[in-house]
Amino acid sequence: MDTATAGWLVIAIAIAAANLPFFNDRIFAIVGGKWQRKPLAIRLLEMTALYLVVGALGFTLEANIGTRFPQTWEFYAISACMFLVLGFPGFTVRYLRKPHG
Repeated sequence: MDTATAGWLVIAIAIAAANLPFFNDRIFAIVGGKWQRKPLAIRLLEMTALYLVVGALGFTLEANIGTRFPQTWEFYAISACMFLVLGFPGFTVRYLRKPHG
């Protein structure tokens, strides 16, 4: 896999993972809960776990392509903020859109 394909793959998976907590009421779209609607705190914890999964996938792809570059705290701060921004469409649909009917 070349660098461009790996980069776009990580971006596509990050978009899907950032929106997954907002488009369903199950934990990781698998485990059901005893609530009618999943609480925001659970959604944010789920988003944090998915951020770590996407990051691990990115590091794995980077290591398979070539030399993995060391990252400092700035990288993690920016990538976490970008992951939150990628999840904004799901947040908007879940919490800011007016219900019809």
